[in-house]
Amino acid sequence: MQADQSALQCNACGGLCYFSPERSALECLSCGECYDLGQPDDYLARDEFAHRPDVAEPEDNITPAQRTHQCQNCGGEVLFTGPALSAHCPYCNGPVVLVSGDAGYRTMALIPFRVDAAFAKRLAQKWAASRVACPAGLADVVAQGDVAGLYAPFWTFDSDEVVQYWANFVKPGGKAIRISSTKGQMKIAFDDMLMPASPHVTPLIRDGILHDFDPRDLKPYRAGYLAGFAAERHHQTVAEGIAANSADKDLLIRNHIKYKIDRTGVHGIRYLTDTSGIHYRRILLPVWILHYSYGGHAYKIAVSGIDGRTFGERPFARRRLALYSAAISACVIALGMAIGAAAAF
Repeated sequence: MQADQSALQCNACGGLCYFSPERSALECLSCGECYDLGQPDDYLARDEFAHRPDVAEPEDNITPAQRTHQCQNCGGEVLFTGPALSAHCPYCNGPVVLVSGDAGYRTMALIPFRVDAAFAKRLAQKWAASRVACPAGLADVVAQGDVAGLYAPFWTFDSDEVVQYWANFVKPGGKAIRISSTKGQMKIAFDDMLMPASPHVTPLIRDGILHDFDPRDLKPYRAGYLAGFAAERHHQTVAEGIAANSADKDLLIRNHIKYKIDRTGVHGIRYLTDTSGIHYRRILLPVWILHYSYGGHAYKIAVSGIDGRTFGERPFARRRLALYSAAISACVIALGMAIGAAAAF
């Protein structure tokens, strides 16, 4: 931590620096001097690491224990680097307290923030205002919310799968439903499957805004990129990350099998897969999380710190929702009557 803090001091005046998404550089809080963090070998951040189940991780992948801030509400633990000191958890907006941390695993790469806090807040307001059946004035309520920048921990996984499968499908033919079975083999290559490395990273964050990140945007881990933001550390082993990824991979394999069979009503899928060529990265991805309250309930909106993609939670106006439902029902009935009248002729 001392090395990280000294790396954030301004060479011109000795002041503390923070990472500016607008300038894509470290900026001194005192004199405004900027420092580019880029290096000629930044492309190495795209490198992936082979997983060998029979070999322990190298010792240099382990980081020493650091003092972290733990949320008293959701239990999330985050580091605050440089001038980023907050009394609230980026994940749930609950109060945080300083605790003695434990050892974690080194971050291999990250994508720096490109979207600043003010722009993220405007995007959250725009998203809220555009929702169907949203309460009047919701965007104004969102504008009063608290926004926090967070580097969230993720895995990327590659693997080669040789899949042997068995399945049933519905075979058309007359009024009787006939079930037929099939089997086969296929190869699947997974590339950069994104998997949260923390139970606090919800589908709202990954599937809503970060699922299609570009690995070419990755930069080597440097403390300067975290200056002014919170970050959660990696605590999972590679084996734990692979196990957490199994449900997602299972769903994708089943979808590949359905596509391969290309029949109606595919069901009863069973398969065996031989997995090889597992490669991984431990990375951090930037996200803004805006917390707001409406009607006594807490909501949050997540904004990608990469490209501003926005997704979130929001309340509904019951009266507006009823009006929309009535309008849709009326349209469906009118369409049905029109089709019926046309058929009569």
